[in-house]
Amino acid sequence: MEVISKEIIKPSCETPLHLRNLKLSYLDQLLPPIYIPFVFFYEADESRGLTCSNHVQICQELKNSLSKSLTSFYPLAGRIRDNFVIDCNDNGVEFVNARIHAHLTDVLKSESDPECLKQYIPLDPSAIDNPCEGALFAVQVTFFDCGGIAIGVCFSHRIADCTSIMAFVEAWAATTTGKTEVSQFSFDLANYFPPRDFSGFDPCRVRKSNDKITMRRFVFDKEKLAALRKAAISPSATTVKNPSRVELVSAFIWKHFIELSKHNGAKKNFAASHVVNLRTRTSPPQILGNVFGNSVMSVSAISESVQEYYELVRKLRRSIRTITEDYITESQSGDRYVNDLFNVVSSLMKGELEGCSFSSWSKLPFYEVDYGFGKPVWLGTTALPLRNIIILVNTRCGEGIEAWVNMKQDNLEMLEVQFKLISH
Repeated sequence: MEVISKEIIKPSCETPLHLRNLKLSYLDQLLPPIYIPFVFFYEADESRGLTCSNHVQICQELKNSLSKSLTSFYPLAGRIRDNFVIDCNDNGVEFVNARIHAHLTDVLKSESDPECLKQYIPLDPSAIDNPCEGALFAVQVTFFDCGGIAIGVCFSHRIADCTSIMAFVEAWAATTTGKTEVSQFSFDLANYFPPRDFSGFDPCRVRKSNDKITMRRFVFDKEKLAALRKAAISPSATTVKNPSRVELVSAFIWKHFIELSKHNGAKKNFAASHVVNLRTRTSPPQILGNVFGNSVMSVSAISESVQEYYELVRKLRRSIRTITEDYITESQSGDRYVNDLFNVVSSLMKGELEGCSFSSWSKLPFYEVDYGFGKPVWLGTTALPLRNIIILVNTRCGEGIEAWVNMKQDNLEMLEVQFKLISH
């Protein structure tokens, strides 16, 4: 990998003074100050002008469109101040131009190894400290010898969820291809969930580990999902009607996470937490539908012991459905969500509870992002610095689910044994 240049890209138009200070919502404040990474891979296509000879032109176009897009998404070019405010000072985002002397096919052959993907992102997300001097968004464009391109993105989870960042990425791609109509987002999440004083609260603490955390990718294809769907049918109790792919995969990993913990002698309850998008759970949905930021809540299902798979599917669905419009309203004006979250955190800190946390990206249009050289042939992510975090993404064909699992190495190896047995 050869880094050709690094520079800061600023919005093409200066942010007005009255928009300078943007309050974080308390939902933003509760998220860990880590970077979330993902990488798009694009094949060479000479008919679209994507060749190994026009790197400079492609890079310049991407930088110009990035600058224009930042004008509408101006908080991304700012800096966080005192965990309460984004100073929208137009300090800019980091842009890395790189070249790797390899072929894209080499990456696709080793796609099961997330470690190799770290070189395609602009910073190391396994480091909690900010290596970008406060930049909230960073991108690396890497050119392959074959003409292929990787576009790696990292963003601060403190200011946005993946839905928000994908809206920005789509706007950036649309601007690159000359489109002028892009989705408009508002930046008033703090009006719904005003900031609070969480002094002394470290959102990373419950997920930090002294053990080495690694990531492994598990692909649940159509056949494996069909086997899980069959296993989710209860012989006696009520069966969950039409379990989603996310519910099936989450319950499978949760079940074996419990069994792994019991195997290691743990005597505690076990939680599966799911990040729930609030944007579709209000009536009308437009209330939070186009709000930029962390418009999400984490909800936990609890199991006291190893249970049947179908029971865990049912518990997951029941817990996710507790995030209703009434729950959201009570959390805006009161402490319902904060109390529920802190009760789980307290149990984790006391050692009474062990948990794994799921974040589903399965409804996000990753494979539709086109910068003018076609749609991506693959999307990947890489290891996070926190243990027992699972990210769920659609496969390219849309029929399967890829689970990117952050755990201790020995736990991953035991999980892989069970994964291979699904269809047998």
